[in-house]
Amino acid sequence: MIYGYIRVSTVHQNLENQQLEIKKFAKKNKLSIDEWIEEKISGTKEPEFRKLGKELMKKCKSGDIIICTEISRFGRSLIMIMNILQYFLERDIKVWTIKDNFRLGDDIQSKVLAFAFGLSAEIERKLISERTKQGLARVRAEGKHIGRHLGRKATNYKLSTHDEYIKAQFRNGRTIGSLARELNVAWGTMKRHLKRINSL
Repeated sequence: MIYGYIRVSTVHQNLENQQLEIKKFAKKNKLSIDEWIEEKISGTKEPEFRKLGKELMKKCKSGDIIICTEISRFGRSLIMIMNILQYFLERDIKVWTIKDNFRLGDDIQSKVLAFAFGLSAEIERKLISERTKQGLARVRAEGKHIGRHLGRKATNYKLSTHDEYIKAQFRNGRTIGSLARELNVAWGTMKRHLKRINSL
């Protein structure tokens, strides 16, 4: 199977440009895309909360090829991308990118890369953990409060950046369920947010 993977960060962005680029690449290399995995979601979200993890990583088998426009489509952080590539390479799944010109497969070089990705990711995880602990210790030593003050309500919420879009769509007749699905949140989360912004 050959998969075309496309991702944009927000619901307002268009997937078409990436799809055209992959189709052009496939035609040039005499390939046919068997299935498209498309999503509109931030690359900061962990794979298990995206189609990348829910569908693509579960469907792919040894010998399959994943084609995307660039390696950054898999995630926003180096550690996330390395973990994803390691997952594919350990299962002999090929990853090809167009702009970066990566051809990761079942050759020895890719296996070495898979090991390097895994080792680098583990080192990065430990470094992040250590930096976080040191930062928290320093803040406590300075006598500063960490986290929200007791009894104080949060002022920024998961959907806050979409307030105007949600209001306009709801006024135009969109249901809570369809908005929740589009923005990848639970129905209850969307309902609470609509009440919060005085749209219910």
